[in-house]
Amino acid sequence: MKCYIYRCARKEDMYLYLAEKDDFSSVPQEIVRSLGNTEFAMELELTPDRKLASEDPTTVITHLSARGFHLQLPRETSVEAIMARIAKAKR
Repeated sequence: MKCYIYRCARKEDMYLYLAEKDDFSSVPQEIVRSLGNTEFAMELELTPDRKLASEDPTTVITHLSARGFHLQLPRETSVEAIMARIAKAKR
């Protein structure tokens, strides 16, 4: 299955996967507004055995087939990253 991946400007490591290139019609407007600007990152041939950096490919394929999109949310990768975010928020 082909998918089209868009980088979201508001949050690092947040990506929107679409079943059709530049077709945001399946994404609820509340989500589209919350993403801010999106930038096309890449086109990918997705298979269940394809490795993805932060997502399970079977889950992404299921979401793309059922609803036309998949939203990859950022994940905290270390305690240091969490502490840096907290310190930045306190400023």
